[in-house]
Amino acid sequence: MEGQVPKKRGRKPKPKDEKDQQQPQQGKMKEAKRGQHAASVDEKYTQWKSLVPVLYDWLANHNLVWPSLSCRWGPQLEQATYKNRQRLYLSEQTDGSVPNTLVIANCEVVKPRVAAAEHISQFNEEARSPFVKKYKTIIHPGEVNRIRELPQNSRIVATHTDGPDVLIWDVETQPNRHAVLGASNSRPDLILTGHQDNAEFALAMCPTEPFVLSGGKDKSVVLWSIQDHITSSASDPASGKSPGSGGGSIIKRDGNDKAVDGPTVGPRGIYQGHDDTVEDVAFSPSSAQEFCSVGDDSCLILWDARVGTSPVIKVEKAQNADLHSVDWSPHDSNFILTGSADNSVCMFDRRSLTSNGVGSHVHKFEGHKAAVLCVQWCPDKSSVFGSSAEDGILNIWDYEQIGKETDAKAAGAPAGLFFQHAGHRDKVVDFHWNTHDPWTIVSVSDDCETSGGGGTLQIWRMSDLLYRPEEEVLEELQNFKTHVSKCTAKN
Repeated sequence: MEGQVPKKRGRKPKPKDEKDQQQPQQGKMKEAKRGQHAASVDEKYTQWKSLVPVLYDWLANHNLVWPSLSCRWGPQLEQATYKNRQRLYLSEQTDGSVPNTLVIANCEVVKPRVAAAEHISQFNEEARSPFVKKYKTIIHPGEVNRIRELPQNSRIVATHTDGPDVLIWDVETQPNRHAVLGASNSRPDLILTGHQDNAEFALAMCPTEPFVLSGGKDKSVVLWSIQDHITSSASDPASGKSPGSGGGSIIKRDGNDKAVDGPTVGPRGIYQGHDDTVEDVAFSPSSAQEFCSVGDDSCLILWDARVGTSPVIKVEKAQNADLHSVDWSPHDSNFILTGSADNSVCMFDRRSLTSNGVGSHVHKFEGHKAAVLCVQWCPDKSSVFGSSAEDGILNIWDYEQIGKETDAKAAGAPAGLFFQHAGHRDKVVDFHWNTHDPWTIVSVSDDCETSGGGGTLQIWRMSDLLYRPEEEVLEELQNFKTHVSKCTAKN
């Protein structure tokens, strides 16, 4: 293994100088291949765009100057008749000509069955959506690889960068900055230390306690509590108070407060068991002491802080390549999803996992044509989850449909797949279900390979005719048909 070039994850674009060093011949072949790929992508995209009014209840397309590696929903700010206003967090990964930033935006989320069909299909790929408005910019020390909000108070976010520390921000009290070359970095409210090497992607916030979990190149999983640093007035803005209405930061300062860096917090535990970079982590939905991790060693590991820092269960070969993503079902604590560079998603039942054994999954979902980068359970239906990949597709699956889909099977569709979002033209690096607006998703793609730069942010909700119970939909369509017949009879 010595002297081997470290693996570079698919979601990260190569630095320009690394690209320039490639053989000219190799470059020409790649260029030709890219041209063919772009043609097929454009064809698919044109086809998809023509179907938007049929497939979607609402869609907003927002062109980004810089690619974004992470996107998350923040607190809901306001509810109105036709739309709700909500915070949106995203990152901007620049080329160094301006600083990297963490962006806090306000998003107008149109309510179900409000958007007109012609309106949602008439968007310009190069334009910014009027529904997304930048509210605040934080100048981030290094690029933002991952953003996670604290469930107990979603104005508190954690970020991962190309370094060993996790940075904690109170986004409402952070000053708004102007991202110009030479501007000094914004100062994190807390810095979580404990990793011995860079920790870039694996990051999770606990649903039940203010705990943070991280994984990195040091092959470790690190757990922190930020309990003592969050004041008791830390109520989420969604619960009534408007963000920042308290005036001051809800993060306490302590005696270690450094003038430049902000206070640091050491780990509660460091967990060793992986043989390669830890790529993703997830908490159990019901216990702050139980969590899981996946990595480039193809292992899925379950941990329990109550029994020590060694793995409780280590599934040696969960999938056939690096594991990029993991998510623990919020509806049933037995089910865990993993997404892999082998282009598939696996669902595991922890009751049937054996330690040090090869994992036997409940089902393997195969529909992507490139590495899966992100998996996430749907908060609105227990059997549904999404997966996004380097093929530019975001798939929505329903494991309850496996074995029932005779029509889809006949058409050659993968088992369990019931919706494909094909609105992105390059790798979909992140997405997030909205817990305030059911079935609404925000997704981002890094478009550097296809369009030469930038990214695309899309906020979308599929038509409810696709996920509601079949008999209910048929009844509604029949009522509509009857209504139309009566109207035409009158004329």
